[in-house]
Amino acid sequence: MNADALEQEMTSTTPSRPAHIAVLNIPAHGHVNPTLGIVAELVRRGHRVSYAVPEEFGPQVRAAGARLVPYETTLPASDRVEEWPSDDPVAMLGLALNEAVSILPGQLRTFDADPPDLVLHDFGALTGRLLAHRYAVRCVCLSSTHVSSASPQERKARQTMFESLFHDDPRWHAYTKGFRKLLDDAGIGLPVDDYTGLPERCLVPIPRFFQVNGELVDGRYAFVGPCLGRASLQDRWQAPPDAPVLLVALGTAGSDRPEFYRRCVEAFTGTRWHLVMSTGRLDPAVLGPLPGNVETYPSVPQLQVLARATAFVTHAGMGSVLEAMHHGVPMVAVPQVNDQPVNAARIAELGIGRHLSEGEATASALREAVLSVASDPLVARRVAETRSRMRGLGGARAAADLIESQLPDGNGAWQELARCLEFAEGHGEADRAAYGRTAD
Repeated sequence: MNADALEQEMTSTTPSRPAHIAVLNIPAHGHVNPTLGIVAELVRRGHRVSYAVPEEFGPQVRAAGARLVPYETTLPASDRVEEWPSDDPVAMLGLALNEAVSILPGQLRTFDADPPDLVLHDFGALTGRLLAHRYAVRCVCLSSTHVSSASPQERKARQTMFESLFHDDPRWHAYTKGFRKLLDDAGIGLPVDDYTGLPERCLVPIPRFFQVNGELVDGRYAFVGPCLGRASLQDRWQAPPDAPVLLVALGTAGSDRPEFYRRCVEAFTGTRWHLVMSTGRLDPAVLGPLPGNVETYPSVPQLQVLARATAFVTHAGMGSVLEAMHHGVPMVAVPQVNDQPVNAARIAELGIGRHLSEGEATASALREAVLSVASDPLVARRVAETRSRMRGLGGARAAADLIESQLPDGNGAWQELARCLEFAEGHGEADRAAYGRTAD
């Protein structure tokens, strides 16, 4: 599609009046951060945004221009990995359902008094589709990580396998019965698996080329690319004048690993490299005396540091990976949980970094991997190509165009517009939001 046709298609989605958009999210930085650029762009266009998330995220939400609709979460703290039953899928499902049941009454009180024109919800915010159904408006899901490319037959087989595995688990039966009641009470006849796993339309703020089996993902999913924030809204950081910078950051939930940080320090003590380490809730004092080429912060202005970094040792959380690709920084990925192993594998497959397991990440292996990705001309070429592709994506502007198409007076043409925006070169990305400081 040429530029004139794309402009005409986007213009046709513009609503005739400002709208009220409800955003529902779960209390995790890796889920909140990708929405902030979109919220800021919607507010810039004159829309009113009400954002439901715990008060902990109030400063970021308000800085993006939205009204906070706070709720008390029943979930463990997002930075307490040890409190999450990540290896117990039934327990994880139960936590999500209990959260939805707990927060729903408060959300109903808020939005019954001030109904939205559209609901934008994180894929983990289970009340999203329910509220959209109640107010008879469209909803848009947002997935901050890879989405499923499974066919209907594969989804059915997976569900059958899941049910057979947990047939004798009373918690599974309590979950399915409780979820069915939640939907029945709301007048929603969808199967639970379709309600949670088959959105009508979904924004994916990653590039399609990074998505696993991206070519197989259907038109409900719009890959708009990352919606990064302005570095000027982060704290200032002064780069060293003549040293290569290595950023070491393990995300909000993965920083309680003193031994790993010690290995990083050991790997680059006595070298010309300057280490910037984001240690999160870990007290840097437990690392012992640090050499002069190492600085630590509870949280770093990551966009600023990446703009000057030569390499990045990362846990491979999606936010960090996207920021590194945007800035053209090669990565050494040492994944821990969730989507991180998948992201680390994609980094290696695309040739934009190396993947080390936790057991492989000795001081010598970390040093060798960093020096390799920082000096390999093939890695440099692929990183530069990836950076160029990232900066041609639509980002927050494309996401806002798609959302506006689903407003009551929008044209409703989700799939057609998604294809136009995704494959239009040079559409650019809007980096207007108050983004989180250290990405998940």
